[in-house]
Amino acid sequence: MQATYGPGMKVYVAVWLGLLLILAVEVGLTYARLPVATQLGALVALAVLEAGLAVMFFMHLKYERRSLFWSLIPSIVFVLVMLNYLWPDALRLLRLRS
Repeated sequence: MQATYGPGMKVYVAVWLGLLLILAVEVGLTYARLPVATQLGALVALAVLEAGLAVMFFMHLKYERRSLFWSLIPSIVFVLVMLNYLWPDALRLLRLRS
């Protein structure tokens, strides 16, 4: 009797093909003549979707306990809030160079 510990290769290939499709859409969006705000919003949304798929399937977070998944969300929010304190400093240094 063989034990199964996760999805088969078909799932990973399907996710990989999905990531390639999202990449093709991103490349197509960069060549489209869209307003900057629209293009930026679409590209950021697609990048978040790509990152979510990669984390869920290739880092096996989908198959972990839900408590691990929900413990990562507050830490991500904390990191993003802390980055808000570094960005003004980086902008100040950029202005000092010019």
